[in-house]
Amino acid sequence: MAKPPDLTPLRLAEDRLELLDQRKLPGAEEWVVCRDADEVARAIEEMVVRGAPAIGIAAAQGLYLGCRRLGARGRDAAARDRIRSRLAGTRPTARNLFWALERMEGAARDHGHLPSGEFLRRLQAEAEAIRQEDVTANRALAQHGEQLVAAGARILTHCNAGALATGGYGTALGVVRRAHEVGKGPVVLACETRPLLQGARLTAWELARDGIPVTLITDGMAAHFMGRQQVDVVLVGADRIAANGDTANKVGTYGLAMLAAAHGIPFLVAAPTSTLDAALADGAGVVIEHRHPAEVLSVAGIRVAPAGVPAANPAFDVTPHRYISAIITERGVHRPPFGRSLAGE
Repeated sequence: MAKPPDLTPLRLAEDRLELLDQRKLPGAEEWVVCRDADEVARAIEEMVVRGAPAIGIAAAQGLYLGCRRLGARGRDAAARDRIRSRLAGTRPTARNLFWALERMEGAARDHGHLPSGEFLRRLQAEAEAIRQEDVTANRALAQHGEQLVAAGARILTHCNAGALATGGYGTALGVVRRAHEVGKGPVVLACETRPLLQGARLTAWELARDGIPVTLITDGMAAHFMGRQQVDVVLVGADRIAANGDTANKVGTYGLAMLAAAHGIPFLVAAPTSTLDAALADGAGVVIEHRHPAEVLSVAGIRVAPAGVPAANPAFDVTPHRYISAIITERGVHRPPFGRSLAGE
């Protein structure tokens, strides 16, 4: 069987951003077209695109499209500030979103003296460079991470840290892909990842598409499989990593890390350096996004809780660094103490 084409959730063009609508997967592969910054912002808020690196790339293109809509006024810092604030306000936890906007603003300042047309071309090129560099980083990260995966490893993962969450290839799933490509034969247990089922809808779809063995489990089954010695390693992505290694990721990650520690199972985090937040001393300073309670109260649009019952919906939690065995970036494998090993990043 021929290998399927490389998967990417974003296509950047001169006058638009095309996004694979991840709300519709796995049932339908539909693309949403955004032509200005506000449309990009809404797509991020509504989870058309998700995953820390991917929303950073989308926001970079959104800033470019916003400046394009403004024409010559795009060179004005105050006008850009309004666009950047709209995009930055979409999802507060992912570091990559703010990193990408900061990088785009730096490019805008550097090239603000140029004629409008050339200024916009430089911004467009910067957004595309962010996308391409993310794919390159993911592939390098995967090469480092694959060395930590034994032949036939049974890997438990949570949420989706694959090609759909990035510019392409993936972080945690990039490690799995690389291990598969070099013939190690990894198999994956994918937690369903309530409430939006990114593990069930997205991770299982990606892996099945690539012919990588995957079994879906509910979030509550992880301890059962660990206790029966059916998990060799837990491998997840990240949305923000503090200077000491504390890691924000999809809610439920913290519990998996504690379970892994209790069972003596390595717990690995895979993320590009754009996810690192050196200005954040530890995880206590991470802003946790809280999403609408309806996501918890319903599944696929069907209410599963009695009327009048409230719900909490934090989208992320923070795993303390003491539960993390290694953090994998495109620059190598970092081990505790992370305050020292990550400092050079």
